[in-house]
Amino acid sequence: MKSQLIKSELSLIKNKIIKTATHDFEFSALGFLVLGIFLTLGIILQSLSFGGIESIHIVYIILGTLIAGGIMAVVPAWRVIVELVILGWVALFLGLPIGYYRVFIILSAGFIISPVFQIAKEWEKGVVLRLGKFKWLKGPGIFMILPLLDSVIQFVDTRIKATDFRAETTLTKDTVPTNVDAIAFWMVWDAKRAVVEVENYTEAVILSSQAALRDAIGRHDLTELLSDRERLGSEIQAALDKKTNPWGITILSIEISDIIIPKELEDAMSKQAQAERERRSRVILGTAEVEIAEKFEKASEKYKDNPTALHLRAMNMIFEGLKKQGSIILLPSSAVESMSLGTVLGSEALRRTGGLGTAGGKESGADSGKASPA
Repeated sequence: MKSQLIKSELSLIKNKIIKTATHDFEFSALGFLVLGIFLTLGIILQSLSFGGIESIHIVYIILGTLIAGGIMAVVPAWRVIVELVILGWVALFLGLPIGYYRVFIILSAGFIISPVFQIAKEWEKGVVLRLGKFKWLKGPGIFMILPLLDSVIQFVDTRIKATDFRAETTLTKDTVPTNVDAIAFWMVWDAKRAVVEVENYTEAVILSSQAALRDAIGRHDLTELLSDRERLGSEIQAALDKKTNPWGITILSIEISDIIIPKELEDAMSKQAQAERERRSRVILGTAEVEIAEKFEKASEKYKDNPTALHLRAMNMIFEGLKKQGSIILLPSSAVESMSLGTVLGSEALRRTGGLGTAGGKESGADSGKASPA
């Protein structure tokens, strides 16, 4: 939260500087090069043709020119250039030999001509005004402007931009307070409209995005916000694009990055989801029981008129149980009598305890097998 506040404050300070600062051109390295060429020509001309120039004075002139060039780079305005030229002439009359005026004539021309050469990057468009009126768009590459008459008020970046914005503590349609973070992808397709018709188009896009996001949150339930973010982003994008198109700006897409709800509501929704999963598991278990009962019912139809098959099935089940060591099988007495299972079970028990001895042993085993289940 603290970093967000610091970022917001820095953005406000930057916007204030942009609004208050005068910007007539960009004084780049090319401008310094042109200014240096004029300075060198003036010193050479003064040294060769008009009685020379002292070394200490050369140092003063070079230092003054560098300082003036730095001021022009920080505050690129024709007004500043005129003021610097006037200060240079005052310094000449007050502290330097009057014979150096030739150097200052050439140097003054350099100060005025050096900003004429402007450079726009591949993705930039320079908005040029002439005497306060829109003249044309320039760039990319090198272009020239008329000194003192033309102003490149802004270089517009035409690349796709990603701007994050948020709606803090906004009520949904079902009165749930939410904090929503989103990202807007947008670009400037008409630099003239973006600069001439909007004071600060970046700030305008951010504020419009926040307003559209709050409006969309108020028209949807919390469930819709959580489950259908893509549709919410499309609605915001359509509303924003309708507003920003007259400014020469297109909103490409809006993506909802995060939705924050109160902790208490989050816990309640978690419990509700857990209860819903429990209900579904019970329904699935009941459905499985019904299906199993239906299968058993169909199987009983097959065994109803076929006792031999039923006996074989019962014996197979008993055999599967006997294969496991230490298993206990509970059978009704009717099953033992009807399928003569007493003899079978007794024989199996004697076999496991040491084998069959005599025929009397068989009979006693059979009798014990019958008596046991009774």
